Amino acid sequence: MIYRYCGLAIVFIWFFAGGIGHFLATDFFLSILPPYVPFGLAVIYLSGVVEILLAGFIVWSRTRPMAGWGLILLTIAVTPANIHMWLHPELFPGYSPTMLSVRLFIQVLLLLLIWWSTRVDVEHEVG
Repeated sequence: MIYRYCGLAIVFIWFFAGGIGHFLATDFFLSILPPYVPFGLAVIYLSGVVEILLAGFIVWSRTRPMAGWGLILLTIAVTPANIHMWLHPELFPGYSPTMLSVRLFIQVLLLLLIWWSTRVDVEHEVG
């Protein structure tokens, strides 16, 4: 159980801090947004708000599973930004191609961590 709480802490910090980052480093997030995404600034702000809200909802066991699925969907929804970076490394000279590949791998690990740490534990939730 302690490992699950550690996983929840990582997920919470990742998304809460990331959500705040959408407002503090807006130019960065705009730069990684694929050019075909309309209303870039609105998308950045909206995704930041959603990240913060869903991070907050994983704190309570009652809302945790639904928030976990929301974070999984959100993570999948922002995957095009990471793929855009990976496909166009020349646009991001501050990142090595290896680092851009690592970002995609971390995203897969993050999806697994969200699922594992936010799922309902049937053994402990009965009754």
